[in-house]
Amino acid sequence: MNGRNRRMSTMVMNVFLLLVLSAVPACSQAVLDVCATCHPNATCEDKSDGSGKVCNCNYGFVGNGRTHCQDKDECQIGASKICGQHTTCHNTYGSYYCTCLSGYSPSNNMAVFIPNDGTHCQDIDECRITGLCGEGGQCRNLEGSFDCSCQVGYRVHSGAEPFRPQRGGAFCKVVDCGPPVPVEDSVLLSITATTYGGVARFGCEEGFVWRRGDNSSVCGADGSWSEASLVCEEILCGNPPLIEFTEQVRSGTSSPGSRVLYLCAEGFHSNGGHNVSICGKNGQWTSPTLSCQETQCGDPPVAPHTVQVWDGSVTSGSTAAYYCNPGFYHHEGSNVSVCADDGYWTVPGILCKEVDCGEPTPIPHAVVEWDNISTVGSEVVYRCDRGFVNVGEGNVSVCTASGGWDTPSLSCQAKCGPVPFLAHSEVVWHNRSVVIHRCAAGYHSWRGVNASVCGGSGRWLRATLKCVEIKPPINQLTLHNGNCLKWKAEKYEEDTELYKVVYLGSRDYQKSFLDKGQRLLSSRDDRLIICLLLLPLTNYSISVTAAAARFTATVTANTSLTVPPAPVVHYTELETPVPTLRLKRSPDTLDPISFYQIFVLPVEELVVFDCSSPASLDPSSRAESPAEYMTAQLGVETLGTEVNFTVGDGVLYGGFYNAPLQSGNTYFIVLRVVSRWKTMSRSCCVLWAKVAGTSYLLKVSSLCAAASVAAVAMVLLGAYSLTWCVNRT
Repeated sequence: MNGRNRRMSTMVMNVFLLLVLSAVPACSQAVLDVCATCHPNATCEDKSDGSGKVCNCNYGFVGNGRTHCQDKDECQIGASKICGQHTTCHNTYGSYYCTCLSGYSPSNNMAVFIPNDGTHCQDIDECRITGLCGEGGQCRNLEGSFDCSCQVGYRVHSGAEPFRPQRGGAFCKVVDCGPPVPVEDSVLLSITATTYGGVARFGCEEGFVWRRGDNSSVCGADGSWSEASLVCEEILCGNPPLIEFTEQVRSGTSSPGSRVLYLCAEGFHSNGGHNVSICGKNGQWTSPTLSCQETQCGDPPVAPHTVQVWDGSVTSGSTAAYYCNPGFYHHEGSNVSVCADDGYWTVPGILCKEVDCGEPTPIPHAVVEWDNISTVGSEVVYRCDRGFVNVGEGNVSVCTASGGWDTPSLSCQAKCGPVPFLAHSEVVWHNRSVVIHRCAAGYHSWRGVNASVCGGSGRWLRATLKCVEIKPPINQLTLHNGNCLKWKAEKYEEDTELYKVVYLGSRDYQKSFLDKGQRLLSSRDDRLIICLLLLPLTNYSISVTAAAARFTATVTANTSLTVPPAPVVHYTELETPVPTLRLKRSPDTLDPISFYQIFVLPVEELVVFDCSSPASLDPSSRAESPAEYMTAQLGVETLGTEVNFTVGDGVLYGGFYNAPLQSGNTYFIVLRVVSRWKTMSRSCCVLWAKVAGTSYLLKVSSLCAAASVAAVAMVLLGAYSLTWCVNRT
């Protein structure tokens, strides 16, 4: 028998002897040892009257000293009364500690303190930090805080003064006046900058002279340019010279460089000479030499096969119009001649061709009676073939002046008798030669032609439309085992059908989440099943479309919450009061509703930990063992793929105090992964490390379903990692 088994046997024997001794009646006149009945968190002291001993709870605990001594919440009287002004009080098991509010620091420079040594919280002068308010900002210290404002030449951006640079993104931005605006008749010569204090200088435009005023403008603190007083006066040439029988084209200005164009007046044409005058820098117009002479064209020309329309005018701009004679049509070219400025008529381009209607339009089942003449007024007579009847009002077509035969109303149709009948169908429309069929209510068209036509032989060419009873192509669509679709296929023929499955998932607790995908399935079976990779705790809309039948069925489903994935850890044994542990995790879609809980279990021979315990799942509940406690809670969504965590660093994690480990004691560190949504909760636990001491017996309850009963109590030997998961709603 090894040493561990011997100790276990000895412990069991001691418990047995204790039970036996407790069954023996107490000896008469037995003396009660008061100190032996004191609570672990109490001290045995002499009574003030000297009559014996009494059990008193230690400092930080309240109770009767014997059966119970519970933790005293010193913080309940208020942080200002127990810790002082500008503080926050934190209760701990058997004691408490204080921290300063934001904007204040402890006088002993310790993040955590107890004010029994006179430690208090004093204001932090944040303005001692250079550049706290950013470029162009000036800092003002306040009690427990500070604020910022902008210097002259700067304005606050994305906010209002006073502001805090950490809130809302406000900052000071240098004033920028933008491009300067030149004064009238001036141009920008130079500019030093468009920001506060920048200087712009102007000069007069070409054709202007600087008479008086200041030609500079300065960018001010209000973001606008000061107005330059520069005055520029224009150099003018006055009115341009006049030329007989001409018209002037000008811009209306008489400044240097202005131009005047001279054109001969209507009825006159140029006889040579320069027709432009320019205003010079000396204030004088150059002299034009244009000469204009009256224009006369005589009689207009003659065009073949046309009649001329002319008012007898022969001056420049006069016109003559030409029109084709009867029996001819305007084929191409312009029909107008104009008296030009050079004294000649322009040549009319009109071409008149004789009208020819060509071959008359044939009509089905009719013969044409025609003399082969296709000029305007020619006629064609149509007569129906034998076995056909004229259902129109006229049978004559005439060649028109537009070059086409007019359309006769003749229509020859055969006599085929009553409308044909198709099974399970009805007639939508018909005349004497065509019948349109459609399937009756409750039936579906399945191939074939839906029109019956009266043939030339007097018999109907019957429609081949086939009408079959309507059944949904996709029937009894259900989701099986939360991940597989099942349905029954209804087909009119034993053909292979192509099904397209599209799914779209959303989550109530994650508005930006979207899971979408599609699958294709080709089959000729009557009953089908396809399994999808649906994510947990997701609302899905799933549609199945039969491509050939053009039919879509839809089903909705809500997947359940699954056990969160356990991170990869390696069980280690350490001998340090502040051990740093490591894990590696893979991102998961349940990360927004998942968090890590880190438990510290002091070792006392047999250690018991229940992964599914409600007290453990609810941080507000009291643990079953007063020594066991949660030291940290971390949101999974905020963590990276590799995480380092130091147990006992004295920092708050998720509202839990990571208390330092007691030197000389032995602890088990357990990591629990919890996914929780509304009333549903799933968890998984991992034994992470053992700190100090030697091997001890660890009892683990609520193992995974695959674990055996014999695995409830396990002995840790060497580097070994134990993981167990729980489904609890």
